[in-house]
Amino acid sequence: MLARIAHELYWIGRQLARAEHTSRMLDGVFHADLQGRPDDPAGVRLSWDALLTIVSGEPPDDAASRDQVLRLLTLDPEHPTSVLNCVTRAREGARTVRDVFSGEMWETINTFHLGLLQRNVSAALQTGPYSVYAYVRERCGQFWGVTGRTMLRDEAYAFLQAGAAIESADMVLRMLRVALPLGGEGAEAHLRDGQALALLQAVGGFQAYRRAVPAPPNAGPVARFLLFERDYPDSVAFSIEALHNALTAADPAYRDSPAVLRLSRMVADLDFQARSAEIDGGLGDMLEDVQFELARVHSDVAQRYFGGAVQPVAAPLA
Repeated sequence: MLARIAHELYWIGRQLARAEHTSRMLDGVFHADLQGRPDDPAGVRLSWDALLTIVSGEPPDDAASRDQVLRLLTLDPEHPTSVLNCVTRAREGARTVRDVFSGEMWETINTFHLGLLQRNVSAALQTGPYSVYAYVRERCGQFWGVTGRTMLRDEAYAFLQAGAAIESADMVLRMLRVALPLGGEGAEAHLRDGQALALLQAVGGFQAYRRAVPAPPNAGPVARFLLFERDYPDSVAFSIEALHNALTAADPAYRDSPAVLRLSRMVADLDFQARSAEIDGGLGDMLEDVQFELARVHSDVAQRYFGGAVQPVAAPLA
């Protein structure tokens, strides 16, 4: 496969996963904001400022209002994590790889893009943002469903899946590091527990958590679930293993691939940490280490498969 084709497929996967995660976060924080009470410490939820920190890597200079964040992360064509920017870039990438996409895949992503442009999104953000983010989630789900049923399981499919997997892992790590700064007692612990529930809602994992974990959705159990639960498709452990499997399938000489070797070690480390990490002891540092290693995997992938060509990703958290 040509390096430029692999590069486009990888980034189509990343952009669509980023659009879906951003829409889920916006929807989750919007509903948490409506449900929260300012006089209830346990009701504190993910804030709009925290959302900007997740996607940009550093806290905003000034306090951001709900309307500002909704517009910036939904409609801004220049912001690298806005839903419109991600879908537009994914659609443009899809135009260059039409020969490896099925016809239904192209129709799905093209219709997605055109529908987002034709909908009166600005008005919807003022009256009912839920409809906009439900549309994005449904269209992303439709694309991956059509992909699973119509695309040949070859190197092209593997690079598309690799992009989606690494983006999902990175976004969940960002959310955990910002929303659940582990440590603290008393009122701080209550605040973290309130944010833990909002975080589950923001990643669409509340029902899965209720089925898999008997404990209430407090900070510690939620952090473990989103980091270690291999049966949940948006957990960090699941995404890293999916990325490892995709690159193994794409590379005939995967035993010599620095990215695959690094991912193998990460999978083993997560298995070990799942059995030994203390929530308030070292998990916060571990989140930072995993995200750093994931950034190195991204660089390894670019060097080995794309000739060093790499698009900018969201800024790392300080």
